[in-house]
Amino acid sequence: MNQNTRILIVDDDRRMTRTLSDILTLAGYVTVEAWSGPEALEKARTGQFDCVLTDIRMPGMDGVELHRQLCQVQPGLPLVLMTAYAAEELIRRGLDQGVIGALEKPLDINQLLNFFASLTKTRTITIVDDDPAFCQTLGDILELRGYQVVKISDPHTPPDQIAGNAQIILLDMKLNHINGHDVLKELRALYPELPVLLVTGYRQEMAVPIQRALENDAYACLYKPLVIPDLLQKLAEIRAKPLRQMLVAK
Repeated sequence: MNQNTRILIVDDDRRMTRTLSDILTLAGYVTVEAWSGPEALEKARTGQFDCVLTDIRMPGMDGVELHRQLCQVQPGLPLVLMTAYAAEELIRRGLDQGVIGALEKPLDINQLLNFFASLTKTRTITIVDDDPAFCQTLGDILELRGYQVVKISDPHTPPDQIAGNAQIILLDMKLNHINGHDVLKELRALYPELPVLLVTGYRQEMAVPIQRALENDAYACLYKPLVIPDLLQKLAEIRAKPLRQMLVAK
């Protein structure tokens, strides 16, 4: 899987980007180097990435501002800051805005490699929707952004098969004659911590089941037609927690 994972490395110290690129390439990742925030943005406009590893202090554009602008280019793109200096305020601002975390230089390479291994494991999504065309279209969109997607259009599929190896469930709230909240309750009985994101095209009709599902720890509800940047942002929020834990684990 590593060979499909593209990492953008950003640092005005070219020796740093080259060293990190060499290490990650040897580990099987695809790396692209940039030596400033504007150059990184340009590379993100012309190619898809799975993660950005950036210095926090750079001339002209710091890592937090780079993250803010990258959110407009590739919504939901995970970003990790690197710092050799005390930058508590910048780091705090970055975390508030969705940065995954910060690593101190010199980097702990084993921790970094463990993080990237975890990154690939948080990209598996199961779409549960009785409209096969919707499953296919949305699945294609997510796969282009690096997600592994399982599509389930049969609402009678057992909950253990729905969960499978998924890290996130995208669950339609109206599955023929089956209420999505009932499916959620079955999932919760077996997998209480599995993140479930609701979708529906029936805002008013499903208002009460949606409220009950949210009270049953569904993460959020998005409405069809889906706004893809909003969906990618929610997915990024869900993925952030386990990824942040990887960065603080020793």
